[in-house]
Amino acid sequence: MKQAIVCALLFTATASAIDRGDEIRLWPKGAPGSEHETAAEVFSPSDNPKLPKNFTVVHYPSVYAFLPPKEKANGMAIVIAPGGGHSQLVIDKEGWEIADWCNQRGIAAFVLKYRLARAKDSHYTVEGDALPDAARAVRLVRYRAKEFGVNPARIGFMGFSAGGEVAALIETRFDAGNDSSADPIDRVSSRPDFAVVVYPGFRPGAITVPKDAPPTFLVCADDDRSHVVTTVNLYLDLEKQGVSSEMHIYTSGGHGFGIRPSPRPVSTWTDRLEQWLAEKKL
Repeated sequence: MKQAIVCALLFTATASAIDRGDEIRLWPKGAPGSEHETAAEVFSPSDNPKLPKNFTVVHYPSVYAFLPPKEKANGMAIVIAPGGGHSQLVIDKEGWEIADWCNQRGIAAFVLKYRLARAKDSHYTVEGDALPDAARAVRLVRYRAKEFGVNPARIGFMGFSAGGEVAALIETRFDAGNDSSADPIDRVSSRPDFAVVVYPGFRPGAITVPKDAPPTFLVCADDDRSHVVTTVNLYLDLEKQGVSSEMHIYTSGGHGFGIRPSPRPVSTWTDRLEQWLAEKKL
């Protein structure tokens, strides 16, 4: 009887171990390139002490876990990369709010806090640090899929603006994992099973789409001129490789519309996303 009680307590502790917004370091001993970093991160506080409004300096990449109620969970997970021009993370509008939207639909969400290449005095780069952070996030969620209650074959990546660049990079530069790595997480694939790219920004020629890139949903507003060009070009590159894609360009919305209510049609883009996910059986 005593052993049964102990087992029950252990199960309960495991089941309740992840609370809304818990932060999980991607590399507990320090990210590659930041192993010896001791400086504090810089952020703006919000009403919730666990969830800052934004970050302007990041040294310790992580994901914030938002798991849906068990009775609502459908096994899908999305890693979410907020935007901010690589000089900040607009993590409330393009992180916490997106995670809540996901949870309401039974989707597990993991908001990515990635290193910022254009923050003041930063020595990080997008391809050398933000991309490895994204890859590690996908690997971590896939490796711990059973613990998180998700299907390891239904893990997507969603990015906004600069985070859209990170999404475009991880969906085109993934790998199958390193079987010889001493770190079991690094043995797992970093390929997202689908990608959602929202008003992305990156320089021409930065993205080369492989034939095995995952299905992709793209959205932007036509009055966000520089980002709409990037969106359309990515869509065309995906189509050239035969990668299943869907793109929506709304007449107006500007840059950074997120999912906040608006009288404009752009505010309905998440309805199109839900329909796409359902049609792709994701």
